[in-house]
Amino acid sequence: MGAKARIRPAGYWAVYGAKLKGPRWLRSLLLYLVLLVLSFIFIFPFFWTVSSSLKTTYEIFLFPPTWLPARPAWGNYVEVLSTVPFARWIRNTVVVVMLSTFGTIISATLVAYSFARFEYRGRDILFLLTLGTMMLPAEVTLIPRFVLFHKMRWIDTIKPLWVPTWFGGGAFFIFLIRQFLMSLPRELDEAALVDGANPFRVFWSILLPLCKPVLATVTVISFIDHWNDFMGPLIYLNTPDKFTVALGIQFFKDVPMMTQRPTHHLLMAAVVMTAMPCITLFFLAQRYFVRGIVLSGIKG
Repeated sequence: MGAKARIRPAGYWAVYGAKLKGPRWLRSLLLYLVLLVLSFIFIFPFFWTVSSSLKTTYEIFLFPPTWLPARPAWGNYVEVLSTVPFARWIRNTVVVVMLSTFGTIISATLVAYSFARFEYRGRDILFLLTLGTMMLPAEVTLIPRFVLFHKMRWIDTIKPLWVPTWFGGGAFFIFLIRQFLMSLPRELDEAALVDGANPFRVFWSILLPLCKPVLATVTVISFIDHWNDFMGPLIYLNTPDKFTVALGIQFFKDVPMMTQRPTHHLLMAAVVMTAMPCITLFFLAQRYFVRGIVLSGIKG
């Protein structure tokens, strides 16, 4: 027999795309250079936002623009808190996000458990109908939901922003958790049932502790989704004291037209303060987030 064929590690062609000639260190150098350029492209908008939040109005409109402020204006952040009820908006947003996230996790997990572990008539049809709702744009149901909440006297309250999440949690989260549950061996359920546990006990004590990766994924996605939600508060909220932070930031875009006073530096400072909780949560839960996404696609 001839010389043994050289075996490439898994993912080799996915990383390099094609066989590149040359020494290995050169290929690695080119790969890192590409990653470095892409990283700079993606990070640059956030860097520019942070830099602009520390500039004065004069520096923001300089041409050619400056990369860094000549003297960081930390007072921009203080001015944001004193100009608008930003702390109240943050508190309103935290309340909405916490209630929505808990509702999404609890309801989506229970529905996914039903689809993944129980056999009953019409289960597959119900699951397909649930997935079908993902194809409906939110604008399609916007008017019917507004009429419903208006008749329930929920307009100008935060209830329309979090109560619906307690009734299913959303088709995407149901699908994600179902896929993860189906990757867990059924022998765990059978062993617990033999020991006398009921289905809810199996769910609570056996399966739920194993679902930490996918639950972390759902938490991160749901948190960011509701934290950045602009359309919901815009439709249902009228009183400024009840605004969420995503809607309140719009104030800094309207003020210049009314007072002829530029507030772009304050807008950037408000954006940085708004983005920090999402960025912090993502990095804290990054390990579980990636694992949950990967494991949810093993089988289904």
